[in-house]
Amino acid sequence: MAPSRRATEQTDDSGDSGLLAALLDGMDAALAAFAADGTVTHWNHEAERILGWTTAEAVGRTGLTGWAVRKEDADGIEAALAAAMRSPGRQVQEFALLTKDGRRVLLRTQSSAVRGPGGRVVGVYCAFSEVHTQLDLERSVALAEALFEDASWGVVLIDADLRPAVVNAHAGRILGVGRTALLGRPLGEQLAQGVEELECALQHVLAEGAPPATAELWVTLRSEGAESPRRCWRSGFVRLASPLAEEPVPLGVAWLFQDVTDTKRVEQESSLLRFRARQLHRAGRAAAECPDPAEAAAVHLDFALAGFADHGLVDLATTPLPAPYGAVAEDEAYDTCDPCDGAAAAGGTGMPPGSAAGADAGHGTRHGRPRLVRTLASPAGAPGPAECLPATGIPVPYAPRHPVFQAYERRGSVRTGAGPASPEGWAAARHWPDGTVHGLCVALRSRGRTLGVATFLRTPARRPFDRADADYAEEVAARIAAALDLAGAAAPGGAPSAHCR
Repeated sequence: MAPSRRATEQTDDSGDSGLLAALLDGMDAALAAFAADGTVTHWNHEAERILGWTTAEAVGRTGLTGWAVRKEDADGIEAALAAAMRSPGRQVQEFALLTKDGRRVLLRTQSSAVRGPGGRVVGVYCAFSEVHTQLDLERSVALAEALFEDASWGVVLIDADLRPAVVNAHAGRILGVGRTALLGRPLGEQLAQGVEELECALQHVLAEGAPPATAELWVTLRSEGAESPRRCWRSGFVRLASPLAEEPVPLGVAWLFQDVTDTKRVEQESSLLRFRARQLHRAGRAAAECPDPAEAAAVHLDFALAGFADHGLVDLATTPLPAPYGAVAEDEAYDTCDPCDGAAAAGGTGMPPGSAAGADAGHGTRHGRPRLVRTLASPAGAPGPAECLPATGIPVPYAPRHPVFQAYERRGSVRTGAGPASPEGWAAARHWPDGTVHGLCVALRSRGRTLGVATFLRTPARRPFDRADADYAEEVAARIAAALDLAGAAAPGGAPSAHCR
């Protein structure tokens, strides 16, 4: 053979052996290789780390007995390696080997025969790792599979571009779409409200790491039909980094969330009921110290507005002026009092059944729309206590179908609102303070009579009134009505005039 050709082959062999040595030392698993006679031919750095024996100390030894294996375990291990040389494929087993300092370490091994160019078995290699490390890996894989299949929490893997990469079944049910429909799509396509808060949380986790506690996000899902209700998702975030990189490189964020809307609403309702009960108690205590019943009514109105409404108005009804004989106004009607209502009114005033009030209660009485005079009002500008207005007797020029008249007629509560459009001049047309878009009118009932109407108003910053708000307003109105009734009874003119309604 020519010298140049031999030199080239020697160079190729040295290059291949160097590449093989580099590959073996760079493996994450420990590896040992044995010749057909049991001599150790390869021993990488991971094997040295686990067992403590260096490559120089291990390579060249015959078998493992006496230095890496106890004599009691040697027969079983040698038989397993011999079986791996005779069997096709890989053999997975667990061995107990000795470290250099004499400790026993349980290892999980994968053994396979090494064949030469002619197919003849020339040795066996054995890749191994500590059993607890392998179990940790298997547990991690099993946990990941369970989270994405059977978890009762929604789990979404968000990539560095803030787009879903993996979605589990529970998350798909909460979001109302299939698991694959969200993949690679912006979160804003699925969420109508709350997407800014969610993306801000994800960006924070990518930059700073997982927050110390869970967060509660209120979101609204996009819907082609009617607007979906707001939902509360209790969310936890975990930043994911590659375990193979020398420096932590974020791969994305694991977002775990659970729908707790029903629980949060129950908590909010309970908290609201406790607050309103305390307000009623405090209002009663404060009103009891007022020498003037009208001032006590204003105190009840002030305490009711806290956390409930932005404005409060109280209008008292006065007897309408008699119309000319035979004339009937277009918006008036002939109405009769219920016998029980008339009896309650007569009994409430302390008049005998034969008096004018008692006689009037048993017969139909003609009366028109009440004349409502403003008595109490909260400041329309800066916040402050409700004011008792001068008794001018001038009625508020409400329109015929105004909500205050509806509440007066129904002897209950009436809710109204400007709607999503909030047309300009809506509040002014109803003689309410500017900027109000939600109204709640409640009849003032005392001793079987309707004394007037209390009106509570909200600006766009608050939600519309609901049934629970109406119940609370009716409780407040009953207290205001009792105070105003007492104020009218204590006045020189007697009880305030009210229709037999």
